[in-house]
Amino acid sequence: MLRELRWTDIPRLAALEREAFADDAWTEQTWWAELAERPRRDYVVWDDPSRGGVLAYAGIDAAGDVADVMTIAVAPDARGLGLGRRMLDELVDRAHARGAEALLLEVRADNTAARALYDRNGFETISVRRRYYQPGGVDALVMRRHLPGTRPDHPATQGEPA
Repeated sequence: MLRELRWTDIPRLAALEREAFADDAWTEQTWWAELAERPRRDYVVWDDPSRGGVLAYAGIDAAGDVADVMTIAVAPDARGLGLGRRMLDELVDRAHARGAEALLLEVRADNTAARALYDRNGFETISVRRRYYQPGGVDALVMRRHLPGTRPDHPATQGEPA
């Protein structure tokens, strides 16, 4: 079931981060800081107690005309179940509900599964941040999706995020 992230989820999220992102993983301290930014930051989890609890999580930073995907992750043993798509759909809905005209994200250029998800769901690459992810110097692709009822020529949906 999809639900709001709770403070009590933080240890599980930090563990999933290490599984999903290794060198780029957020710590428990980072999660505390992220949740302290509510209501501007909005996080949800997919919780399945029959499979051990939180299997996926996602969040946005919604401030103004453009919202940013902060993170989306699915536990390695839960991949292929459509949870990444479900989480992305939820973020799109939440950004739109908050009045955003576009949703931006950064993704590692070498994360082919995530890139395919974003491509299938209407995101386009608008710029590249060279050697953004360290260690390793992997490029970040900045991607954008216009949200329903928005104009692609609106200034808030042009160019790289501020």
